[in-house]
Amino acid sequence: MEKRGAKYHRGRLGEALREEIAALIEGELGDPRIGLATVTEVQMAPDGRAAHVLVAVVGDEHEAERTLQGLTAARNFVSREVAERLQLRHPPELYFRLDRSQEYESTIDELLQRLGDASDAHVRDGRARRQGCGCAAGLLRPSQAR
Repeated sequence: MEKRGAKYHRGRLGEALREEIAALIEGELGDPRIGLATVTEVQMAPDGRAAHVLVAVVGDEHEAERTLQGLTAARNFVSREVAERLQLRHPPELYFRLDRSQEYESTIDELLQRLGDASDAHVRDGRARRQGCGCAAGLLRPSQAR
């Protein structure tokens, strides 16, 4: 079982890494492959030797891949700069990954919106009363109907 202090330290270190890496990407990396990127999260390994840096990129898939290539090429520079700024003896090995959570979120929102529109039409058409699903009788909100 992990000690509470170590978990807290890892969380603070992850947040400090996120802030420093974001500052480096915004201002100090001159690689033309790196587009408009935002560091969304840093996930630390339990032993602290590795960190997965999740990056959201504005643009299409090709732009995201180019940015990821540029960040991977600058990995050693970023690691060295972060170690110096945060005064770390052993900085974690950095692994850059694309953060697709915003894409997933928009897809889920769209699907939920479609489901809500379909269930509202279900109630308006009177099918709910004929099928006895409960939403027409006020037992369920239209968004909870089948």
